[in-house]
Amino acid sequence: MAMGRYFKNLNFSIGLALSTMVVVMALVSLFWTPYSPNTMDAHHRIEAPSLAHPLGTDQYGRDQLSRVMVGAVNSIIVGLMTVAIGMGAGIVLGLTSAWGGRLADEAIMRFSDLLFGFPAVLSAILITAVMGPSAVNAMLAIGIFYIPVFARLTRASALTIKGLDYISAARAAGQEEVAIIRRHVLPNILSPLIIQATVQFAVAILAEAGLSYLGLGTQPPHPSWGRMLNEAQTFMELAPWMAVFPGMAIAWTVLGFNLLGDGLRDILDPRLR
Repeated sequence: MAMGRYFKNLNFSIGLALSTMVVVMALVSLFWTPYSPNTMDAHHRIEAPSLAHPLGTDQYGRDQLSRVMVGAVNSIIVGLMTVAIGMGAGIVLGLTSAWGGRLADEAIMRFSDLLFGFPAVLSAILITAVMGPSAVNAMLAIGIFYIPVFARLTRASALTIKGLDYISAARAAGQEEVAIIRRHVLPNILSPLIIQATVQFAVAILAEAGLSYLGLGTQPPHPSWGRMLNEAQTFMELAPWMAVFPGMAIAWTVLGFNLLGDGLRDILDPRLR
């Protein structure tokens, strides 16, 4: 019955279907791809889509389908790691801000404002200037940018329920503040955090693709959708499929997780039911 309520939501159903296809493609690529994604074949350079190469080949003769499949793994890892960084640190800071008194609240919120002043791309440029361009540094930059997003959401949600009767009753029963947060606060603020995590997952994939396009993210020869777009721009007139298919993969994935987040918001937010 509960699952039926989820699948009655059109956004959730479409988003789940699209995102599941991307995840399945990534899992399949861990065990099988039509060709090795990094194997060059000079005899089959810039070939149009065919039965042998359904998505064509690039300027080095590498199979585009294999590279798109492996690129999905990279995108999912980036999404998971950046959301984990932002959500993990953001929840701690948000709860500390809500429960730690006025001084802690003011300090954490001003720190969040400072982080908001450095967008993900600018943070990546600063980090890679010091540590060098890599996928890890790009994930770190995007994850740091997400910390204030989750911190503010956690703080707002925690403050909403902080003064409710069942929290006062838990204090009257002699429960420690840490126990109250763990047993009563966190379970009741998870819904908006899960919704936000789903949306930020899609944004992280898009941000990583942009950073890779600029040469600040995943480095060759590892496949990345953003990097594939960067390499395809020189061959747009000669081989448009080199840009079309990785671009479609990015759009498909971002759309899927955005719809999934919108669907979860409609289902889990009682004000929207």
